[in-house]
Amino acid sequence: MLGDIVSLWRHPVKGLTPEPLDSVELARGACFPNDRRWAVEVGPSGFDPAAPAHISKMRFTVLARFPDLARVRTRLDDATHLLHIGDASGFGVDIPLATQEGRAALARFLQTLLGPAVEDRLSVLEAPGEHRFMDSPSGFVSAINLASVRDLEQKIGRPVDPLRFRANIYYEGAGPWSEDRLLVGDGIRIGAASLVHLKPIERCIATHVDPDSGVRDIDMLAGLRAHFGRITLGDYFRVESGGVIARGDRIA
Repeated sequence: MLGDIVSLWRHPVKGLTPEPLDSVELARGACFPNDRRWAVEVGPSGFDPAAPAHISKMRFTVLARFPDLARVRTRLDDATHLLHIGDASGFGVDIPLATQEGRAALARFLQTLLGPAVEDRLSVLEAPGEHRFMDSPSGFVSAINLASVRDLEQKIGRPVDPLRFRANIYYEGAGPWSEDRLLVGDGIRIGAASLVHLKPIERCIATHVDPDSGVRDIDMLAGLRAHFGRITLGDYFRVESGGVIARGDRIA
């Protein structure tokens, strides 16, 4: 038994606010629903919607490039595709992501926010079909063992918000780093769904950024290397058979 789900999260626009969920329905071979469905490219990224393929996250507005993105607060309404974007105090506007005008408005908002840090024109892309703008071609569903995060923060002597790792599933009840026992191809079951382990997640400098302030305040990669001889934390999975998963479900 790997543990129990504590929280579920999606990131509708790549690089912007994670949103909590009570439950979600996973589909065979598909990414986590509405996760990284939209992305904001910096200049022409080379993405072709007619032949969608994985592109490096560094071609987009992500925390690894623009830590100030963490100061933005967004929330997507699934029924209307209205994206509320604003600041931590709640002030903001609703942008219709389903329209070209709305996507252009989001690009202008971020261009103004990031200012001279952006070296080229921003454009908002919507992923066609089942394609998603994941950090890795294996990034169908990501999961984090909270005991491993606590072990990391104990070693570096600093509190670590698990949301720095921008995963879909956070689970509790397993020992620190017990996920290392998972081999490629091992299966797990969550609720009505079954998933297959693909690989550990290599972390990047996005984890250096405080998810509230947008300040790079912890060298997470140096901490992982110094205390554990690694730069991985968390795992990627592929959905083998679909079904609903929810907070509180056991991972077995």
